Amino acid sequence: MTTFKHLVSLSYDFYEDNYEQNLSKLVSGIKKAKEGSIILSSELCLTNFSFNDIQSATEFGSRAIEEILKLSVNKLISFSLTTKRDENYYNTAVICYNGKIVYQRDKYKLFKFGDEHKHFSEGSLEDVKIVEIDGVRFAILICFEIRFTKLWEKIRGADVILVPALWGSLRKEQLEIISNSLAVINQAYVIVSNSKNSDMASSSALISPFGKQIRDDSKDFLQMNFKKSEIKKMRRYMDVGIS
Repeated sequence: MTTFKHLVSLSYDFYEDNYEQNLSKLVSGIKKAKEGSIILSSELCLTNFSFNDIQSATEFGSRAIEEILKLSVNKLISFSLTTKRDENYYNTAVICYNGKIVYQRDKYKLFKFGDEHKHFSEGSLEDVKIVEIDGVRFAILICFEIRFTKLWEKIRGADVILVPALWGSLRKEQLEIISNSLAVINQAYVIVSNSKNSDMASSSALISPFGKQIRDDSKDFLQMNFKKSEIKKMRRYMDVGIS
């Protein structure tokens, strides 16, 4: 039996010139969540893009992750941060659980309209996959990646799909349509966490395999009960070949 009982999406504003405040908001949300929670925060929620001082963003992320790991006892925590390997910088999504980073991968589809490709190196397609944690199958699609159906095929069969995002306000409706479709087509729970900065779409959400959604831009903390049986029920009721 899984230890996970709740889904949580954190949604708040975060800025390049106030790393400590960004971390404080993340920590506050994590502490508010109950034990057994699957918690998602936004893409690059610790530092935003910080392309003008990407090294400082990397160093801060390395220090902050140690604090996050201490909070991950009986809580699964996911978000993305700036990392560096072999002189290359990456936008890296992590899953922290019980004091360890149990899964991580670099963003594969970089958003060229935001100049990500000029600062981050591309991740590997092979790393886009399902990872099982305590009997639950997780997958991550980072922001822009949800537009690519070939990546949907890579994560077919996931129970929970995590979508950390920095998605612009001009395409707000598209984020909502795609994320709702991601849950219904995959008959899975979807968690979306997006920035609430003034130029961002907000639209964070929790969506069930049946398409029921909790989405409220006025709130910084969204919660939904997690029942793995609901995934099995939907896949049995509407059998489209997902096992």
